[in-house]
Formats: sequence, structure tokens, C-alpha cells
Amino acid sequence: MQEEQEFINALLDPKTQNQAFQKLVSQYQRPLYAHIRNIVIDHDDADDVLQNTFVKVFRNLQSFKGESKLFSWIYRIATNESITFINNKAKRNGKTSEEFQQKQIENIKADDYFDGDEIQIKLQKAIALLPEKQQLVFKMKYFQELKYEEISEILGTSVGGLKASYFHAVKKIEEFMTRN
Repeated sequence: MQEEQEFINALLDPKTQNQAFQKLVSQYQRPLYAHIRNIVIDHDDADDVLQNTFVKVFRNLQSFKGESKLFSWIYRIATNESITFINNKAKRNGKTSEEFQQKQIENIKADDYFDGDEIQIKLQKAIALLPEKQQLVFKMKYFQELKYEEISEILGTSVGGLKASYFHAVKKIEEFMTRN
């Protein structure tokens, strides 16, 4: 915890801010990209959201109160940026966010950066049918192997609520996978 506080101090100090922020980007770029990619699906969109996330983190460092871990705060920003991105893009295309995500999954085979097979595509289709919160919880738990406590900090939800959401998500996905 002491080490994190020193890192936060370096991020806030104008003399060390640029170097500390470069360290933050190199440390979080890959896991954040994976997190965002799981939500927005498309590689180019994930890159855009990742860039927006780092801009927002940099602009709002002064407002970080340290009530949660830096990791959780950054992931919350990435999650919110991803959801906002999907909602805005869906609205521009005259679709609901669910319809937009289904369309993204249909286009996933053409994505050079997707290396999954038919089962992976089917899983993505099943996930896209879940309510937004269940999607987020499932993706964070299943793909990123985050602990419930970490997800709780990121989403601002109780651990019990997250466990219930994950349980329901798994049941719906299993049902979809066996039915289709």
C-alpha cells in the first residue's frame, strides 16, 4: 500500500508526473486493452477507448481520492468509457446497445485481431444477450479472472450482488450454449 501511495504521489507531482504516467501506461496498457476489448469487441474501437481512458485518467489524477486502489479507479474509468462508447455508437447507428453488440459479434470473424474459433464466437453471442451488468461481471470474472472484491471496487456493487449476477450469467450462457 505504501508503494502505491508513493506511485500516486509521483503521478501528482509535476516534476515526476510524465515519467510516472509513462510507467502507469506501460503497466496497465495490456490488461486494460483486454478489459476494454471484452466489452467493445472490436480491436479499433478498443484502441480508441483505451486512448480515451488514459486521457481521462491523466486529466482526473488530481481528483483521485485514494478511497479505492488505483487499479480499481482506472478500471472503473475504462469500464465507463467502454459503456459510453457502445451506447454512443449504437445511438449513432439507430440501434440499441444490445443490437449494436450483436452486430459487432457477427463481424468478429473478419477481425484480424480475433483468433477464436466457432465456440468462442458462440460464447460471445451468448454473453451479448445478457443484461449489461451480468455481461460486465461475467467478462471480468471469466476472462480476466478478477476477484469478486476487485470487481466490487470497480463496479461499486456488493460482493454478494456480483456473485448472484455471475451465477445467473453462467446459467444463461450454459442454456444458450446447449440450446443452440
